[in-house]
Amino acid sequence: MPALTSDISIEIFEDVKQLPAAAWKVLEDHPRPANIISPQALKARWEGSGPRKDKTTDLWIVCSTDSIIEFILSATEGSMGSYPIFIFTPLPSHCLSDDYIRPCIQSMVVALAAAAPISRVYSIFSLEPVAMIFAKEWTKRTGIELADDPVYYEAKLSYCTIDTLDKRSFTMDASRGYQLRPAVHEDIESIGELCYFFASDSVRLLSYSTIFAKELTFHVLQQPFTLTKARAELEASILVEKKQVWVHEAKGSGGGKEIASIVAFTRNSDRVATISKVCTNERWQRQGCAERLVRKVCDQ
Repeated sequence: MPALTSDISIEIFEDVKQLPAAAWKVLEDHPRPANIISPQALKARWEGSGPRKDKTTDLWIVCSTDSIIEFILSATEGSMGSYPIFIFTPLPSHCLSDDYIRPCIQSMVVALAAAAPISRVYSIFSLEPVAMIFAKEWTKRTGIELADDPVYYEAKLSYCTIDTLDKRSFTMDASRGYQLRPAVHEDIESIGELCYFFASDSVRLLSYSTIFAKELTFHVLQQPFTLTKARAELEASILVEKKQVWVHEAKGSGGGKEIASIVAFTRNSDRVATISKVCTNERWQRQGCAERLVRKVCDQ
């Protein structure tokens, strides 16, 4: 695809309610890829946004050419702190050539560097070509280098619909006390342990999320996504309170019930729900627990 020759328009918003109608329409027209930012946008739209009591601010950057939206960037806050920078594009993958998308990304980098503290950009999540170009341009603009091992984990976003979901029956050994259900308050401690394990284990994976070196504490610099056990339990409490996690219960070796696996789905909009965390207790791995639970959650 040829390089962009049109004028590039950049709009910056601190209040998601000010997003133009065209931005909401492009999110609605591309529900699956847009789901990396749509849930936060919709939540802020209905609950209010703008400057917070703690003086942090959500930012939304819309990049257009000839009035056609090419990218929407979000820098938002969540219950557990600042989210990575997310960049959504409605462009199909074959249009993501360097020459075509780099001018837009350069413009977004300039806008973000002017609108937010440099330290706010600790990670970028987008399709691989977008994330990699953004990372290079951010370094050029700010002088902040990538971490020595910048690639955090790789994610392939797949999907299923009611029509494509595999509804074949799965093995349920009654003697193992299997129960697949929404999590309840009594599960928080066990879910917290798995959240802690998930975060610790994920450090060894690879991803489209590119980590930047930044002037924060050494611990945050090296492992920005790891959790203390206390924060892992806080995350579990939030997931249970928001009804965003299911559990696979099973009978342990001593006969008592324990949580074998969890599935969390934290990015949900009217038309799309994204499974964002799947974790199985090491004692129950390779016994089909995650598969059973994922299939059950998708069927709900």
